[in-house]
Amino acid sequence: MIKLPSILLFLMFFIAGFCQKNNTKIENLQNFDKQKLHFGYFIGFNQYNYKLDYKINPNYATWIEESIGINIGLIGDLRINEYINLRFEPGLHTNKLNLRFNERSKFTQNSDTIRSVKSSYIHMPLLIKLSTKRLDNFRPYLIGGVSTSFNLSSNQNSPEDNKNNVFRLKANNLYYELGFGIDFYLQYFKFSPSIRGVFSLKDELVPDDDVASPWTGNIENLSTRGVFINLTFH
Repeated sequence: MIKLPSILLFLMFFIAGFCQKNNTKIENLQNFDKQKLHFGYFIGFNQYNYKLDYKINPNYATWIEESIGINIGLIGDLRINEYINLRFEPGLHTNKLNLRFNERSKFTQNSDTIRSVKSSYIHMPLLIKLSTKRLDNFRPYLIGGVSTSFNLSSNQNSPEDNKNNVFRLKANNLYYELGFGIDFYLQYFKFSPSIRGVFSLKDELVPDDDVASPWTGNIENLSTRGVFINLTFH
């Protein structure tokens, strides 16, 4: 599987080479960052995973099969001063995971031990962007903050659980986010690839009704971890 950081590094080197080839000494969009408020949009990729904590150390492994999902959304950016911006980035994120529960004593040979978890998130981060001094048509930055999301596919209120092949998660979640990126000032717009780590602050699991469930009975805590690559256009 292609890893998301590799995609971002390729894009950054490609755009950097393109800018250098096209006379980076001529500064594009010289007054762009002086705007008090500006807007944009992003498209990108995500890769979600889960951190699992167990009540009792298990003698088996629960495997999480990841896939690459899609991000799309809007950006509102408020200039605080020359180096600090406050940013709001509401968006829609979609992804799919497979949880593979390896054999346990409570599973029969014919039991289904794979749960497919499809997620569609309304993701709403509030972030602080800390930028360096502009260098020709480049400007690296750090970004971080907190966010919340609403999982439209959580199954939180479903009366069915894993006995009926339904893996339930809580609909609302809270995260902290940390990342970095580079602003590239092109002739007509600013392009900003970035990579960000996202970490849940809450237990998201809705346990099965049976406290001895072979799927959720031994899970103490399940929390999301994720990597986002966003391509931002202003």
